[in-house]
Amino acid sequence: MDRDLEQLRLLSIFHYVLAGIAGLSSLFPSIWIGLGVYMATNGPRQPGLPPPLFGWAMAVLGAALVVCGLGFTALVIAAARALRARRHHTFCVVVGALGCGFFPFGTVLGVFTILVLARPSVRARFEGDAAGLAER
Repeated sequence: MDRDLEQLRLLSIFHYVLAGIAGLSSLFPSIWIGLGVYMATNGPRQPGLPPPLFGWAMAVLGAALVVCGLGFTALVIAAARALRARRHHTFCVVVGALGCGFFPFGTVLGVFTILVLARPSVRARFEGDAAGLAER
């Protein structure tokens, strides 16, 4: 098997693994959502408890973190599919760069993704497959 095809296949598999890790990690802030709602709706106010606004702010921040994490997970899954199909070269490079912020696994995978996709032979495979699809 060709080295480029094998490396693209491995990158696709590792992107799916990263998506699984990122998806599970993105659910941890749901604890903030639960605690925030509890703090905001904790019946009669007692001295020393934070105001309900603090609880709602905590819940909204937790929800925003969950949505951002699941959005990143969806991007990584889309990039894995694109790598497997050898389509959307620029999108795969951008997701690889975004993945560098997910330390340590995403950093390693992002760097390798960028290095592999920067090779002219790999870029030609993406362009060649797109041209082959357009002819059909």
